[in-house]
Amino acid sequence: MNWAVLILALVTLQRLGELVLAQRNTGRLLARGGIEVAAGHYPLLVVLHGAWLLGLWFFASTGAINLFWLAVFVALQGVRVWVIATLGQRWTTRIIVVPGEARIRRGPYRFVDHPNYLVVIGEIAALPLAFGLVDFAIVFSILNALALFIRIRAESQALASVES
Repeated sequence: MNWAVLILALVTLQRLGELVLAQRNTGRLLARGGIEVAAGHYPLLVVLHGAWLLGLWFFASTGAINLFWLAVFVALQGVRVWVIATLGQRWTTRIIVVPGEARIRRGPYRFVDHPNYLVVIGEIAALPLAFGLVDFAIVFSILNALALFIRIRAESQALASVES
């Protein structure tokens, strides 16, 4: 097994684990009276991230690894864990607000409103760059920016609606 395959296997397992955690947390949030907002764009995110990962499997399964970009990707995983730990049972891949619950303002949320999306922006570029896939990183970064434009607007509006 080469390094690219090992790295992609670990990333795939991580993402699948996150989907399980997100689904569990989504159920908990909805059971507490949570309301899902802007669900219509969620399939777009699923397709985008699925295509990104599948594309990496297709294009990056051989070749040298750029250790700088791999280190950037690994560092971003630390921030990802910090975000998930900070949100706890409120972390999900969907936009769900629970009326009456205060917005999280600790951990990385002390510094920026949407730290998870900064992580995603970095990941979408860094992992392909670790495999030398510059064009792939550019294309998916542009697609991700378009998706996040929709996502962040919807999430910001949802959070503002429960804070007022």
